[in-house]
Amino acid sequence: MTDPAHADALHALNADGPLRARIREIHWAVRSFLPFVARVAVALYDPKTTYLKTFVHSSDGDDPLPHYQAPLGEVPSLKRLLDEKRPRVIQSMLTFETPESEHARRLGRAGYAASYTMPVFSNGTFLGFVFFNSRQSDVFTETALAQLDIFGHLVSLLVIQELAAVRTLSAALEGARHLVHARDAETGSHLDRMSRYARLIARALADTHGLDDETIERIHAYAPMHDIGKIGIPDAILLKPEGLTDGEMEVMRTHANRGQVLLDDLLTNFGLGTLTGIDILRNIALFHHERIDGKGYPYGLAGDAIPLEARIVAVADVFDALTSRRPYKEAYANDVAFTMLEQLAGTHLDRDCVLALLGQPGEVAEIQRQFREDPFG
Repeated sequence: MTDPAHADALHALNADGPLRARIREIHWAVRSFLPFVARVAVALYDPKTTYLKTFVHSSDGDDPLPHYQAPLGEVPSLKRLLDEKRPRVIQSMLTFETPESEHARRLGRAGYAASYTMPVFSNGTFLGFVFFNSRQSDVFTETALAQLDIFGHLVSLLVIQELAAVRTLSAALEGARHLVHARDAETGSHLDRMSRYARLIARALADTHGLDDETIERIHAYAPMHDIGKIGIPDAILLKPEGLTDGEMEVMRTHANRGQVLLDDLLTNFGLGTLTGIDILRNIALFHHERIDGKGYPYGLAGDAIPLEARIVAVADVFDALTSRRPYKEAYANDVAFTMLEQLAGTHLDRDCVLALLGQPGEVAEIQRQFREDPFG
């Protein structure tokens, strides 16, 4: 006999929607069993830089760690979880961590008193952590932890699914680039650098433009796909060492529209049309050559009519082009490139995005140190 009164507590997970909304649904379900769990959060690990970065959260108040990142090595207690591949229980944060731990200080100031942390692995590869925080001490009993283990693995599976979809799409696009030998000047190091410049800019603009951590990570993940439409440009034009004729330039400019068409085909073929933040990807591919003064392409959009993610990627891409060696030019020093960006601000490039990058010279230099160009390709 069926019970018509029963409702699936997690039925909302069946619907399309951003990852943060699904994490919120899980949080509500957790609180129906364990009402003291005030926060569920996910941090991602970047193996190329060793940074741990806030990603998505659901909290009963303001996020205590917006746009936060730190080298994993600077958080020894979390590094031990990775090394030992086990979860961690803190029954009272007053007796844990050192005063120098910035994330612990922020959580303490926000009133969180206890936590349960689970490392996230996919096929043995470390991806990040899931955190459950409480404003009460000594609440994580063995019974509570057994329930949180189930919810924690559910959160992990959602995150793994999202990241796998992005990586599948990225791998498909990169494979297509190699199949047609459309390498252009965009080496892997260029894409690593410019995507992280884009993330720097997005983080700096987060408060004034309302960008959450999930959106920032989408911009970072999708930035390397900005010029994917160049797959459809003939090598005779794409790889031409000297300047292009007017007719060749018209063909080159079609890569923005070609990129959107290619992306839509791949998203359909791989069943990724509901991927979170997919409009961010489309906007980056289609609009990153628009100009603030309306003289760009393909549609001549101006100012704020250009999506913010496209304006961010445009600045990141131009800066890395200026500071990279090309067959037709030497690399400009950072201070020279910064001056050139300032000259382009307000006409070619978004002024806020330019200033956001210029305000972080140390972070820019660190990205360049970590992702130096490989002279052997």
